[in-house]
Amino acid sequence: MTEASTATLAPGLYITATPIGNASDITLRALHVLKSCDAIVVEDTRVTSRLLAIHGISRPLLIYNDHNAPSVRPKLLQRLREGARLALVSDAGTPLVSDPGHKLVTAAQGEGIAVHPVPGPSAALAALTVSGLPSERFLFAGFLPAKSGERRSALEDLAAIPATLILFESAQRLAETLRDMAEVLGARDAAVTRELTKLHEEVRRGPLMELAAFYADAGPPRGEITLVVGPPDEKIEVNPVRIDKLLAQVLPLMPVRHAATLIADLTGASKRTVYNRAVALKGAKDNDDAGGTDA
Repeated sequence: MTEASTATLAPGLYITATPIGNASDITLRALHVLKSCDAIVVEDTRVTSRLLAIHGISRPLLIYNDHNAPSVRPKLLQRLREGARLALVSDAGTPLVSDPGHKLVTAAQGEGIAVHPVPGPSAALAALTVSGLPSERFLFAGFLPAKSGERRSALEDLAAIPATLILFESAQRLAETLRDMAEVLGARDAAVTRELTKLHEEVRRGPLMELAAFYADAGPPRGEITLVVGPPDEKIEVNPVRIDKLLAQVLPLMPVRHAATLIADLTGASKRTVYNRAVALKGAKDNDDAGGTDA
């Protein structure tokens, strides 16, 4: 065995990636950390216990999740201050990606406690690698809001980012989320990945609108879903002067939101950007009109 594999584990918090599906994907270093630590900090004991049983590991499990974090975090920090070696794992993949570990890591670092990364599987990166979409620049956006209006607003904020987007989504909301994406982001290629590294792994690629139609007809798929959406068309150049001129023409004829939607569709600009500009122009016009009346 190598020196690294037999070395005593130093005190501190170990951010330990675990498989997203296939139990064989765990790294040798992660196995060493899990076997050598004083306790393993988990979201759900049932999930982690199955993984540990497969690899013949028996260590104390400490539950840390969104519900108990405020009361449990001080206890974990106290153990770390006393020199404990704690491994932090999520239910699957790399901790701190859409899970409650961030505040614990921040608090530990704030107290000068050593925090060690133990890298490994990640659903976001696994989905990106099989999506067939550009990977030189990407943004992980986590989960979108559950309500359509809030979701569309969030998508408008993401629309102009010149990068491939990676998101998590529930199977039940998949079809409506894809539809909102098609309407807000436009004609982009995307990939719906599910059950990555598992027996029923599937990657379905195509334009957003086609994927939305497919899942609307097929119904919610089973398993964990990761969406990958291609970047905006680089050929679209947003001209703010042109946008202002177009808004000036249509604002007298229709409400601000309708005007913003129309001009965004015409120019390829973000609907949120055009809407904010329309509000500013409308406010300036109203102020000018009010000033003229007072005079």
